[in-house]
Amino acid sequence: MSTAPNGTFTPAPGAAPFASQVRAQAAMETRLLLRNGEQLLIAVAIPVIVLIGGVLASRHLDLKLTSRAVDVLTPGVLALAVMSTAFTSLAIATGFERRYGLLKRLGSSPLPRSGLLAGKVGALLVVEVLQGIVISVVGFSLGWRPDPVGFLVIVPVALLGTAAFASLGLLLAGTLRAEATLAAANLVYLLLMAGGAVVLPRSSYGGFGAVQAILPSGALGDATRAAFLTGQVDMRALLVLLVWAMVGAALATRFFRWE
Repeated sequence: MSTAPNGTFTPAPGAAPFASQVRAQAAMETRLLLRNGEQLLIAVAIPVIVLIGGVLASRHLDLKLTSRAVDVLTPGVLALAVMSTAFTSLAIATGFERRYGLLKRLGSSPLPRSGLLAGKVGALLVVEVLQGIVISVVGFSLGWRPDPVGFLVIVPVALLGTAAFASLGLLLAGTLRAEATLAAANLVYLLLMAGGAVVLPRSSYGGFGAVQAILPSGALGDATRAAFLTGQVDMRALLVLLVWAMVGAALATRFFRWE
């Protein structure tokens, strides 16, 4: 609205600035994620259970770890949390939004499609920060002693990991039916959690570790553990994540269907 010389108001229609639209979309996406019980189970409950169960199991099983179990498992579970949110939760939510026509309607709104995707990524980052706080508190309570530098190194690691898994999640959600996306996302999540070297280091899997090094889960796990165990940047792992992010984004851009 603008004020005319006589003191009256005249309409001034127009879309809000792009940044404001993205912030509003991210806030809405965050609320939707936090209100969904199934998404919270995947995002918070399962990683916390894996962390506590893994630390307790390490007292009775030989996991072939080179450092204390809590120091190895906590970074792995932080990586698992990124994967669970950026891939599984995003794929399932987007798949059903696409099925019910929500994406089509949003795509025709004043918010550009790039803004919609930016809002989704923003919501993922907010949820991942909350996950990191919860998991870190649990880890500290179990005796976790990370390298302080790791809290700086983890920023680019989490961003690249989010980009890689979000692009793959959007590719899945944009090409399969909602029910197939639900099944595939959960199956891939379970397979990578068990055998993708995200929670446990690649050394625990013997010769299969060479294959896990080129998987996004293995790269994210390697980079996260390097950050918190030694305070170092695993450039090889970051390069693997970058390649997956680029390939996933290219495929999602090419094959994603909005309806």
